[in-house]
Amino acid sequence: MIVRHARAPRPAICKAAAFALVLGALSGGGADASPGAAASPAGSAVLRDDLHREVTLPRHPRRIITLLPSLTETLCALDACDRLVATDRYSNWPVQVRSLPKVGGLEDANIELIVSLMPDVVVLSRSQRITERLRELGVVSFAVNTESYADIGHTVRIMGEILGLPDRAINLNERIERAVQEVGQRAWAQRRGEGPTVYFEVERGPYAAGPSSFIGELLSRLGARNILPADLGAFPKLNPEYVVRRNPEVIFTEATGLAERPGWERIRAVREHRLCSLTPEVRDIIVRPGPRVAEGMRAIADCLARVAP
Repeated sequence: MIVRHARAPRPAICKAAAFALVLGALSGGGADASPGAAASPAGSAVLRDDLHREVTLPRHPRRIITLLPSLTETLCALDACDRLVATDRYSNWPVQVRSLPKVGGLEDANIELIVSLMPDVVVLSRSQRITERLRELGVVSFAVNTESYADIGHTVRIMGEILGLPDRAINLNERIERAVQEVGQRAWAQRRGEGPTVYFEVERGPYAAGPSSFIGELLSRLGARNILPADLGAFPKLNPEYVVRRNPEVIFTEATGLAERPGWERIRAVREHRLCSLTPEVRDIIVRPGPRVAEGMRAIADCLARVAP
């Protein structure tokens, strides 16, 4: 729910996927995931998560809980949906996960329910703050970064290690990167002149997608120019006047009534109705840093082709 070291809006990450960069990084990047060793009990493995913890896991876990939609989607894209015993409340793809028990969201995970389901491991975002409580209750957790484009490939790779399916992870990353490159190349080939300046609002506040976020990299690969500088962070909260001053040519948002925001009627994108309003289903795909990233990128490209000056 997509979003913060200049704090990303937690509701956005949860609902969508919420939050939140190098070409070809899907085949690597992130923290090392090396099986550990001597001290690990028989039939187990030690992997290092993105909180820099050495986590001892069964080889290989059969009862898994995911606490972010992008993690649910990644596990299922590796053909391991059958190992899920529960997900966060916002996981809704693929269809079969909708009937699973729901254990809350980013801020309000139901610890008692998680414990009662006796998972082998709970996979969650690095920004979720329940790892210590789970440890106290004897529940193993594994935390991953979920903000940058490189994190997508790293998550696929580490999930492959956890599941004991490294070859599937390699193949999935290759397919994702190939699809992302194809969408970007097509957009550049079709675009004439300089790309538009873009403001991508991920949550009211407003919170926006910065250049270092996975959404920011998708915009860059499509030739769009983000109005935010990288030093604001992946998903910063902005002063609304900042957007007015930067005067973007295209705005992505799920909000309505932008012209009613003070000063926003002067923004070019608002004056000229160059707005990308996405359906909830499409928005979910875009704001979830997971295996459907190329599909989300294609939706961004299609809207830019329709409304960009």
